[in-house]
Amino acid sequence: MSDDKYKIMLSGYIDNELTPDEKREFEAYLEQDAELQKEYETFRKLKEVTGAMKYADIPEVVWENYWAGLYRKLERELGWIFLSVGAIILLAFGCYHLVQDFFFDPRQSLVLKIAIGSGLLGLVILLVSVIRERIFAAVRDRYDEVQR
Repeated sequence: MSDDKYKIMLSGYIDNELTPDEKREFEAYLEQDAELQKEYETFRKLKEVTGAMKYADIPEVVWENYWAGLYRKLERELGWIFLSVGAIILLAFGCYHLVQDFFFDPRQSLVLKIAIGSGLLGLVILLVSVIRERIFAAVRDRYDEVQR
Protein backbone atom coordinates (compact mmCIF):
# COMPACT_ATOMS: atom_id res chain seq x y z
CA MET A 1 0.00 0.00 0.00
CA SER A 2 1.31 3.46 -0.90
CA ASP A 3 2.29 5.99 1.68
CA ASP A 4 -0.22 8.87 1.97
CA LYS A 5 2.59 11.38 1.53
CA TYR A 6 3.26 10.10 -1.98
CA LYS A 7 -0.43 9.95 -2.88
CA ILE A 8 -0.62 13.63 -2.00
CA MET A 9 2.51 14.33 -4.03
CA LEU A 10 1.00 12.52 -7.05
CA SER A 11 -1.17 15.43 -8.18
CA GLY A 12 1.72 17.86 -7.74
CA TYR A 13 3.92 15.57 -9.84
CA ILE A 14 1.34 15.32 -12.62
CA ASP A 15 0.83 19.08 -12.60
CA ASN A 16 4.61 19.66 -12.53
CA GLU A 17 4.41 21.57 -9.25
CA LEU A 18 7.04 19.70 -7.23
CA THR A 19 10.49 21.02 -6.48
CA PRO A 20 13.38 19.11 -8.13
CA ASP A 21 14.18 17.33 -4.82
CA GLU A 22 10.54 16.32 -4.29
CA LYS A 23 10.34 15.16 -7.90
CA ARG A 24 13.38 12.89 -7.52
CA GLU A 25 12.07 11.50 -4.23
CA PHE A 26 8.65 10.84 -5.76
CA GLU A 27 10.09 9.16 -8.87
CA ALA A 28 12.26 6.88 -6.72
CA TYR A 29 9.25 5.82 -4.66
CA LEU A 30 7.10 5.46 -7.81
CA GLU A 31 9.51 2.86 -9.25
CA GLN A 32 9.07 0.70 -6.13
CA ASP A 33 5.29 0.93 -5.61
CA ALA A 34 3.10 -0.88 -8.18
CA GLU A 35 -0.16 0.49 -6.72
CA LEU A 36 1.08 4.07 -7.00
CA GLN A 37 2.23 3.36 -10.57
CA LYS A 38 -1.32 2.30 -11.52
CA GLU A 39 -2.76 5.38 -9.88
CA TYR A 40 -0.18 7.55 -11.65
CA GLU A 41 -1.08 6.06 -15.05
CA THR A 42 -4.78 6.65 -14.40
CA PHE A 43 -4.22 10.28 -13.47
CA ARG A 44 -1.79 10.84 -16.33
CA LYS A 45 -4.33 9.54 -18.86
CA LEU A 46 -7.05 11.64 -17.25
CA LYS A 47 -4.91 14.77 -17.51
CA GLU A 48 -4.09 13.93 -21.12
CA VAL A 49 -7.77 13.55 -22.01
CA THR A 50 -8.94 16.62 -20.14
CA GLY A 51 -6.04 18.66 -21.48
CA ALA A 52 -7.11 17.85 -25.03
CA MET A 53 -10.70 18.90 -24.41
CA LYS A 54 -11.94 22.15 -25.86
CA TYR A 55 -15.17 24.02 -25.45
CA ALA A 56 -17.43 23.82 -28.46
CA ASP A 57 -18.00 27.17 -30.10
CA ILE A 58 -21.58 28.31 -30.07
CA PRO A 59 -22.84 28.80 -33.63
CA GLU A 60 -23.39 32.38 -34.70
CA VAL A 61 -27.07 31.73 -35.44
CA VAL A 62 -27.64 30.82 -31.79
CA TRP A 63 -26.15 34.16 -30.69
CA GLU A 64 -28.25 36.03 -33.27
CA ASN A 65 -31.42 34.35 -32.03
CA TYR A 66 -30.44 35.09 -28.44
CA TRP A 67 -29.89 38.79 -29.06
CA ALA A 68 -32.99 39.07 -31.28
CA GLY A 69 -35.09 37.49 -28.51
CA LEU A 70 -33.53 39.77 -25.92
CA TYR A 71 -34.22 42.87 -28.00
CA ARG A 72 -37.81 41.77 -28.66
CA LYS A 73 -38.32 41.21 -24.94
CA LEU A 74 -36.85 44.64 -24.10
CA GLU A 75 -39.00 46.27 -26.76
CA ARG A 76 -42.14 44.61 -25.39
CA GLU A 77 -41.29 45.55 -21.82
CA LEU A 78 -40.59 49.16 -22.78
CA GLY A 79 -43.80 49.23 -24.80
CA TRP A 80 -45.82 47.99 -21.83
CA ILE A 81 -44.12 50.47 -19.50
CA PHE A 82 -44.89 53.45 -21.75
CA LEU A 83 -48.44 52.21 -22.36
CA SER A 84 -48.98 51.83 -18.61
CA VAL A 85 -47.56 55.26 -17.82
CA GLY A 86 -49.73 56.84 -20.52
CA ALA A 87 -52.84 55.04 -19.25
CA ILE A 88 -52.14 56.10 -15.67
CA ILE A 89 -51.72 59.73 -16.71
CA LEU A 90 -54.92 59.65 -18.76
CA LEU A 91 -56.86 57.97 -15.94
CA ALA A 92 -55.57 60.48 -13.40
CA PHE A 93 -56.48 63.37 -15.71
CA GLY A 94 -59.93 61.89 -16.34
CA CYS A 95 -60.56 61.30 -12.64
CA TYR A 96 -59.52 64.84 -11.81
CA HIS A 97 -61.93 66.29 -14.35
CA LEU A 98 -64.69 63.88 -13.32
CA VAL A 99 -64.42 65.05 -9.73
CA GLN A 100 -63.93 68.70 -10.69
CA ASP A 101 -66.60 68.97 -13.42
CA PHE A 102 -69.18 66.40 -12.30
CA PHE A 103 -69.12 65.93 -8.54
CA PHE A 104 -68.59 69.61 -7.70
CA ASP A 105 -71.20 70.78 -10.21
CA PRO A 106 -74.28 71.85 -8.22
CA ARG A 107 -76.52 71.30 -11.27
CA GLN A 108 -75.99 67.50 -11.13
CA SER A 109 -78.48 65.43 -9.17
CA LEU A 110 -77.34 64.00 -5.82
CA VAL A 111 -78.75 60.57 -6.75
CA LEU A 112 -76.71 60.56 -9.98
CA LYS A 113 -73.57 61.56 -8.06
CA ILE A 114 -74.11 58.76 -5.51
CA ALA A 115 -74.80 56.18 -8.24
CA ILE A 116 -71.71 57.06 -10.29
CA GLY A 117 -69.56 57.42 -7.17
CA SER A 118 -70.69 53.99 -5.89
CA GLY A 119 -70.03 52.40 -9.27
CA LEU A 120 -66.56 53.92 -9.47
CA LEU A 121 -65.75 52.94 -5.88
CA GLY A 122 -66.86 49.35 -6.58
CA LEU A 123 -64.73 49.29 -9.73
CA VAL A 124 -61.66 50.50 -7.80
CA ILE A 125 -62.22 47.92 -5.03
CA LEU A 126 -62.56 45.10 -7.58
CA LEU A 127 -59.47 46.30 -9.47
CA VAL A 128 -57.39 46.38 -6.29
CA SER A 129 -58.70 42.93 -5.32
CA VAL A 130 -57.79 41.40 -8.71
CA ILE A 131 -54.33 43.00 -8.68
CA ARG A 132 -53.73 41.73 -5.14
CA GLU A 133 -54.78 38.19 -6.12
CA ARG A 134 -52.56 38.25 -9.23
CA ILE A 135 -49.54 39.36 -7.22
CA PHE A 136 -50.26 36.70 -4.57
CA ALA A 137 -50.52 33.98 -7.25
CA ALA A 138 -47.42 35.19 -9.13
CA VAL A 139 -45.27 35.15 -6.00
CA ARG A 140 -46.34 31.61 -5.12
CA ASP A 141 -46.31 30.15 -8.66
CA ARG A 142 -44.60 26.75 -8.42
CA TYR A 143 -44.23 26.48 -12.19
CA ASP A 144 -42.64 29.89 -12.76
CA GLU A 145 -39.23 28.34 -13.59
CA VAL A 146 -40.64 25.81 -16.06
CA GLN A 147 -39.71 26.48 -19.68
CA ARG A 148 -42.41 26.12 -22.31
